[in-house]
Amino acid sequence: MNLSSQDWLILLLYLVLALVIGYMLRSSVKTGKDFSQAGRRLPEWLCVLGFLGASLGAPEVLGMGAAGAKYGLQSAWFFAIGAIPAMVFVGLFMMPLYFGSKARTVAEFLGLRFDRKTRTLSGALSLVLAVFTSGVSLCIMARAIRALHIFDGFFRAMGWPRESTFAAVVLLSSAMVLIYVLLSGLAGAMVNQAMQFVVLVAGLLPMVLIGLRQMGGWSGLKASLPAASLPGWTGTAHAGGIHGGAIGLGLALSLVLGASYWCADFRVLQAAMAAQHMDSARRVPLWAALPRVFLPLLLVLPGVIAIGLPTPRTTTMTRIENGAIIHTITVVRPEAEAGNGLVPSKVDPATGKPLLAASGEAVLDYEMATPNMLLHFLPTGLLGLGLAALLACLMSGLAANFTALSAFFTCDLYLPFTGKDTGGAQTVAACRWAAVGGVLLAVGVAFAVARLSGLLEALLLVFAVIGVPLFVAILLGMFWRRATAHGAFAGLLSGAGVALMHHGLTLPLGVQPGIYGGWLAVLGHYPGGMAQSFSTAILAFGSGIVVTVAVSFCTKARPEKELVGLVYSLTPRSKSAKVWWQRPEALAAGVLLVGLALSLLIV
Repeated sequence: MNLSSQDWLILLLYLVLALVIGYMLRSSVKTGKDFSQAGRRLPEWLCVLGFLGASLGAPEVLGMGAAGAKYGLQSAWFFAIGAIPAMVFVGLFMMPLYFGSKARTVAEFLGLRFDRKTRTLSGALSLVLAVFTSGVSLCIMARAIRALHIFDGFFRAMGWPRESTFAAVVLLSSAMVLIYVLLSGLAGAMVNQAMQFVVLVAGLLPMVLIGLRQMGGWSGLKASLPAASLPGWTGTAHAGGIHGGAIGLGLALSLVLGASYWCADFRVLQAAMAAQHMDSARRVPLWAALPRVFLPLLLVLPGVIAIGLPTPRTTTMTRIENGAIIHTITVVRPEAEAGNGLVPSKVDPATGKPLLAASGEAVLDYEMATPNMLLHFLPTGLLGLGLAALLACLMSGLAANFTALSAFFTCDLYLPFTGKDTGGAQTVAACRWAAVGGVLLAVGVAFAVARLSGLLEALLLVFAVIGVPLFVAILLGMFWRRATAHGAFAGLLSGAGVALMHHGLTLPLGVQPGIYGGWLAVLGHYPGGMAQSFSTAILAFGSGIVVTVAVSFCTKARPEKELVGLVYSLTPRSKSAKVWWQRPEALAAGVLLVGLALSLLIV
């Protein structure tokens, strides 16, 4: 299918608008605080939309669709459980310390709470996570758009090889985001994230509604789904419910991975830390949690619908017209015909044919569930909006990553060692050069991992190795006054080290030792890469806590008077809004009730 002129117009308008926003806000960047913190003067509603947009990058949007296709409707329940309690926790208990300490990054907070070596190590780890996440996001989206073959006609008309679609998407999207980040810093990124969130919902909602109607509504959708096994969990999960074993371990994993993401990932937190005052910063994650209760349904349902639709087949229709027999052949691509529903099989890069597992069954490419749904259901005009939604989720996540890695490098690595933290033009220049360097590294990562499969699992693994130990250091630092600098530093190293060792000693079934694990020795197997990553996260969390506590008891803690504003129990409570419904605590209670009601509906 080729895009119509209306579809091209929608895409071009979206891209031009993103650049115009960055250009119009360029005059707001005069200091380093303006670039990396938006001057801490953004309105609450914009911070809420920026918070949501930063959390809806390409891995999240395509990953939720893939989970819906692979594990069914109940995967939305796990995404909600992993997000809502953690967002409430960060708004009520952690944001007062993040915002009140005036730290520019999470790593700087750890430096204030502990010492310089902890800040440097956490900043370096966070920088690696941001670069890898950006590269994988670029690769996932570029592969999806190339597999849709939508731009084949345009590339053929320009005399370009079809294979160059991948490079075009990677270079164009990263360049677009880099331009408006360089122009206007975090403020431009967040205004664009707000716009991109609206585009994402507008592009996906019509597709979901049309798909639900074709499936016979909610009841017809649930009736069409077979039972599915969740990876690495005991018990089975079905379209209409989850058994006890899956719930127990699912809650534990949500505590580790969900809390680590929402409470420790600066790429998302920077949106709340750009608010005007404390109460506003606390309410940002809580307001964002309300639509986040329903977003998993919007993002998971495309995958659920895709797997429930009929699988395309090559067909031949014969008709007689004016005495002539006419045969009409509809040819379906081999990977689509070998798939299940609208979920195609992966393509073997060596043969160009559908990739088969050892059992002889086709290996499904679940990441293509949402893109194929857009192509299948959206008509001319709306298809351009759907593709703009895919680009919006990619660019929104990239903007969050680029502004975060710029802050990590400048605030936690460059300025502390040069001693030139004036906050003026030199700091702004350092932020911009850091963003350029980060983009170049991310593009390199995208091309380096282009031929690898299981990128979502790889992203989850990297977060388990880096994000979970960071969460342990932050959690103990904020809520345990006895935690010491040496303990936090040792906990970071041990958490990451144990996670890497576990990966090096285990391997998913059906793959060879190497990048997917077993590079030290193969002492155990997992049913898949996701189960391996879950276990890695749990081990990183446990080892980080044990080592931090043990070393802290063996070393001297800081005086309590130095921890005011850095430890929750030692920090005076600020006065909240006088109107009860504007208080963060009341908003948090409402969010939890809504989340509970929706969970009961799904389960």
